[in-house]
Amino acid sequence: MRLILATSNQDKIREIKEIYAALAKRLKLEILAWDKLITPFEIEENGKNFKENALIKSKAVFEALKNKGILKCDDIVLSDDSGICVDALGGKPGIHSARYSGGNAVDNLNLLCAEVAKLPHKTSNAHYCACIGISSAQGDFSAHGFMYGRVISTPKGQNGFGYDPMFIPKGFEQTLAELSSEEKNAISHRTQALENASYVLQALRF
Repeated sequence: MRLILATSNQDKIREIKEIYAALAKRLKLEILAWDKLITPFEIEENGKNFKENALIKSKAVFEALKNKGILKCDDIVLSDDSGICVDALGGKPGIHSARYSGGNAVDNLNLLCAEVAKLPHKTSNAHYCACIGISSAQGDFSAHGFMYGRVISTPKGQNGFGYDPMFIPKGFEQTLAELSSEEKNAISHRTQALENASYVLQALRF
């Protein structure tokens, strides 16, 4: 069975493969990105929340593969929509996390750091949210995961990606970018969402 990832983000692809390594072996899943099968196309993420955007992506890729005649009967398309929500900024950037500055990931990070720097204590409670969208011949499903902590205005660390250099998980003193991949994957919102989604994958597999 093929698990087709509806993303071209290499960091997300790497994380998903790492988190699903044992599951893939057990279920005999072949995990591959959608650009290995078709030329990526623009998907308008106009949902009102993470769940809607995740399902927009998984459905779009599923239908595109189906229309191209390269979708196998037991193929599953998996998407991820995730972002960071800062309490003191009214939940921003939220679902707009990937497009917050209108530039790249570094621009997004720099903009959010600058906004947090304007806050009275240059910090705020925040959380990451991830929603996994799953589209298959049996229907469409979703699963969420969350990670709580706080953001700081000065990025620290070289690991991770996105807003990781400014996010300190609850119970930690280091940012996600200062933790190893193993440490991050043990607590992350994406890990939780993927673990919840794994029950759907197992049900679809059997």
